[in-house]
Amino acid sequence: MQPLTQYGRMAEQHWRQFCPKLVAQLEASGQLHAMLLEAEERTEADLDSLRRHFIQQGLTWQQAHDRAWEIVRERYLFLPPETD
Repeated sequence: MQPLTQYGRMAEQHWRQFCPKLVAQLEASGQLHAMLLEAEERTEADLDSLRRHFIQQGLTWQQAHDRAWEIVRERYLFLPPETD
């Protein structure tokens, strides 16, 4: 089993706290680890793409990274909390 990166570990912690039903479903179907890996991959890909875009617009690498992170983190890692 491929180990999770920091992004996968952050997602898992967040999902367990704020999306327990989703985690339970994914664990029951044996898909939790695969979904965390997918969230990592998509996060990394989108971060890279957005960083490049922002650098082309004149931002520094750090500014581009920070702006990209603000956008991407909620797409795949920090999902909205479940409602009852």
